[in-house]
Amino acid sequence: MGHHHHDDERGHGPHHGHTDLDWAEMGPMLESSAELFASLYERALGWLAQEVTEPGLIVDAGSGPGVVSCLFAEVFPGARILAVDGSEALLERARARAGRQGVADRFGTLAGDLPEVLGELDYPADLLWASRSLHHLGDQRAALAAFAQRLAPGGTLALMEGGLPLRFLPRDIGIGRPGLQARIDAVEAEWFSRMRTDLPGHVAETEHWPALLAAAGLKHTRTHSFLLDLPAPASDRARAYVVASLSHMRDMLAVELDAEDLATVDRLLDPDDAASLHRRPDVFVLEAHTVHTAVRPA
Repeated sequence: MGHHHHDDERGHGPHHGHTDLDWAEMGPMLESSAELFASLYERALGWLAQEVTEPGLIVDAGSGPGVVSCLFAEVFPGARILAVDGSEALLERARARAGRQGVADRFGTLAGDLPEVLGELDYPADLLWASRSLHHLGDQRAALAAFAQRLAPGGTLALMEGGLPLRFLPRDIGIGRPGLQARIDAVEAEWFSRMRTDLPGHVAETEHWPALLAAAGLKHTRTHSFLLDLPAPASDRARAYVVASLSHMRDMLAVELDAEDLATVDRLLDPDDAASLHRRPDVFVLEAHTVHTAVRPA
């Protein structure tokens, strides 16, 4: 999480314990959590639309099940959308969604590994969106250079990376030692570092995204963060997101947290416990995602 568990819809809800992620298996969770974040994505796309006018081709690099790809189709009614992902199973979900939303006629998919698969694009992109997909690539600098090369002159690269980790409970929850979420964040930060280090071709990089975009030859960097603020009492969908997020991390936390914290986590996940996430009235969702953009010189 944090910097983060999220990769686009690939990422709501930490992915966990193991660093080798089975995206297809995560499809339903990725989809429902991205739907929960739809208001945040809509605001982010609205912000992009102020600068990116009438794009012909939008590429969603690391699209997952296509929730955001379909939002692009809605926000940019004149654009063709290409959802690109390593998982054919997730792209199937994306195509089904585009069909349900009536945008299948200008919606395509491309399966393969980033960034190499972008070499198969027939046309350069006017907007290339990479939402929490870049951090799953070993050499982020080289991947950004490859992304930049696929842009049309005057085209925009938009990265959603970083922000603030999920908060879903008050500091003192009445059970266990206060400050549990901060300790979970620390475990997840360690997990994230291991996940990065284990990637093929991993290169350590200072995550100063505007500087990396500039190094890829792009200009006019801009950054803006978007907040998802769903106060208590949580909707069923928000509560389900929180439960899924913590459940997903449970195995990883078992290795890292002390016995008292782990007992608290188990109570939070126990549907029969009145103090659990399933039943307590103080569950909320508060999270921020940051978008960085830059433009290929015309």
